[in-house]
Amino acid sequence: MSRIPEPDATPDGPAYEGRLLERAGDEVVDQGVAFDVGTLFSRRAVLSLIGIGAGAVVLAACSAAAPDPVVSPGDAATTGGVAGEIPEETAGPFPGDGSNGADVLERSGIVRSDIRTSIGGGATAAGVPITLRLTVLDMANGDAPFAGVAVYVWQCDASGGYSMYSAGLEDETYLRGVQVADATGTVGFTSIFPGCYTGRWPHIHFEVYPNRDAISESGNVIATSQVALLEDASRAVYSKAGYDGSSGNLNEVGLDTDMVFGDDGGALQLATMTGDATAGYEVSLTVRVDTGTTP
Repeated sequence: MSRIPEPDATPDGPAYEGRLLERAGDEVVDQGVAFDVGTLFSRRAVLSLIGIGAGAVVLAACSAAAPDPVVSPGDAATTGGVAGEIPEETAGPFPGDGSNGADVLERSGIVRSDIRTSIGGGATAAGVPITLRLTVLDMANGDAPFAGVAVYVWQCDASGGYSMYSAGLEDETYLRGVQVADATGTVGFTSIFPGCYTGRWPHIHFEVYPNRDAISESGNVIATSQVALLEDASRAVYSKAGYDGSSGNLNEVGLDTDMVFGDDGGALQLATMTGDATAGYEVSLTVRVDTGTTP
């Protein structure tokens, strides 16, 4: 059972983590949504600063030497942040990792790089092609490449549906797959640009496991997070056939209002992207994982 936090006595009244309680007669847990959000944000900021402190000098030197990304007409490019630990996020209602019943990770063909087709045959997801590359770093070992970890990715299709869950897709397993990180800590997947469904910014889910054998149990996961895709690229893709409804859904959400990325605008989850909506996109993200913290 979790212990209810006790407020601190100060000359100005009861306080918690340095902030005065607006409802002085109530417990810390009863201070309201605004107070709870402020507490979450302040803790997250502290964790980020801890990560920044260890590598600030090196990052500053690299930033000074590296040229700005070149963006040509029709292309999209940016540099995702790598200063802190990858934020821990919800796996959502459609993980397919056994945590809520459906389990694709027990399938013998789940370790694959091209995830566009269902395992063992079946439907193939259509859409603008992408190559997704995630580079996992081990913060507990000085940001060394986290070679050998297994990374499971999953996403919705162009219509916003998830295989194994959405109506008509219960028997499909496309847009799900596992790769084991190489010596550089990198995994790569061939996929499609996901659609944008109501209430969420365009994204790709992923989980990091200690090794290939560990994927048999979802409780072994050491990090769960999501990749945020770029707005310019998303709008270009959603003008294409097959992405009906995505443009309108994107108009209703922003990175700063998204239920997952809204904490910090996806600062540590925003992908680096190059390419165009005709040839496809290269999508990359550096994922810093701290095994010293609880997922």
